[in-house]
Amino acid sequence: MANSIIVRKASIDDLTRILELRDLARNIMRANGNHDQWPEGYPKEETFLQDIEQGHSYVMEEDGTVVATWAFIPGPDPTYTIIYNGSWIDDELPYYVVHRIASTPDSHGVMDTMLEFCFSQTNCLRIDTHRDNLIMQHILQKHAFEYCGIIHIANGDERLAFQKII
Repeated sequence: MANSIIVRKASIDDLTRILELRDLARNIMRANGNHDQWPEGYPKEETFLQDIEQGHSYVMEEDGTVVATWAFIPGPDPTYTIIYNGSWIDDELPYYVVHRIASTPDSHGVMDTMLEFCFSQTNCLRIDTHRDNLIMQHILQKHAFEYCGIIHIANGDERLAFQKII
């Protein structure tokens, strides 16, 4: 029997679970050599709350349990204005950004379902990730995202930037 998978906007009732998913994602990163991305308490609860309040936070339920979360935000994203050592595939198209992706360690196909949902809303996505997040880089390459260059997030840290247009 196939699992029942639902993608929906997150509500305030999901906040506790979203924070649990954030912590699980951090543990996955640490176990795979990514020791600097998402230090303890980051992303902050307030950031997730703001995503929910602005209607940008989504969750994926599998058989009634929330197994993944992400923010799906219309551009422009101020941290994507300047890109170093490369360029965006297309810098004119309207785009959405995916941030704060987190899931349970035993959830499979999350990115497939998430990207299918996102590309049902837009034809242009941008995502950035930490240099040490080899899992995310592999997933993005698997899904035909193109590496575009380096951006700097609000605190000045660098991130590898990717874009896909369909």
